[in-house]
Amino acid sequence: MAIWAGCDLNMNDSKCGVEAVIRPMNIGDIDCVLGIELQAFTSPWKAETFLSLLDRDGAELWVTEHPEAGVIAYGILWCLLDQGELANMAVAPEFLGQGVAAQLLDHILGVACSRGVKSIYLEVRASNDRAVELYRGFGFQEISRREGYYDLPREDARIMRIEL
Repeated sequence: MAIWAGCDLNMNDSKCGVEAVIRPMNIGDIDCVLGIELQAFTSPWKAETFLSLLDRDGAELWVTEHPEAGVIAYGILWCLLDQGELANMAVAPEFLGQGVAAQLLDHILGVACSRGVKSIYLEVRASNDRAVELYRGFGFQEISRREGYYDLPREDARIMRIEL
């Protein structure tokens, strides 16, 4: 069982390697988030989905904001009692490989710890090696697969978990 070592993080003013700030998502971010979503996923969420989550209990919606480019990444964590699900996370293509996803994931894991979450689950495309490598680097372990989970193209999902 992997355990994430960051539960004692000071989460104030989280910054990433590209001079951006991580902050809660708000209604004004939805258009930018949708732009990233459409580039990142073949079956993207709709604006209504994000809007419905903004004030929902147990939903943590975070964005990474660059001072010039605006919102460049987002992540969504669902928390229920002591379990969480990393429901969605994406980075704008032009900022991939610059540490943005790692900083955002680190922040989200810290938020989960502060909410008393003990374990987080996620699904990721079996072929998404970049994301799998990121998650493994934080201590997520593959615990199962869901055959044919994704469409366009049809693909298995790796189910991963981390214990906080």
